[in-house]
Amino acid sequence: MQTSSRDDRNNRQFNQMKITLLTIGQTDDPWLRDAIGAYMQRINRYTGFGIHHIPTPKKWNSLSAVQRKEQEGKLLLEQMQESDFVVLLDEKGKVFNSVQFAGFIQERMNRSTRKLMFIVGGPWGFSPEVYRKAQMKLSLSAMTFSHQMVRLFFTEQLYRAFTILKNEPYHNG
Repeated sequence: MQTSSRDDRNNRQFNQMKITLLTIGQTDDPWLRDAIGAYMQRINRYTGFGIHHIPTPKKWNSLSAVQRKEQEGKLLLEQMQESDFVVLLDEKGKVFNSVQFAGFIQERMNRSTRKLMFIVGGPWGFSPEVYRKAQMKLSLSAMTFSHQMVRLFFTEQLYRAFTILKNEPYHNG
């Protein structure tokens, strides 16, 4: 069912919380960018949502894994505000099913969270400083996915969470 722009405005008023997915580097594959973009449009019917890509630093390949993690950490921390609720997408994080994830989103809205930031780190994880800043770690699966695919899976699950909260049919499809 298509919604009108008035319905879209009403849904966004349902939630004043802004959600950001923060990543290192761009999404390379055009088909992934298209799919992520489609879910972004859908999510924005419910809340403000955006993906912020931090450019990969110059001379990246000449850095060791430890140096990369340190450099990424500094870049990620620069994007965070003190009031942000920061969730790291991390393989050792809490595991939710889709309904539980929707419940988490609802809880953050109920607590009047203004900005909810989910972060995809690099392949070596997060720096200790980033771990200290985060309020939560969330695992999308026990399986390992490329950082490119995580972006798609996350945006789909975020869209699904809002359809669950609004009791819309997508969740059962």
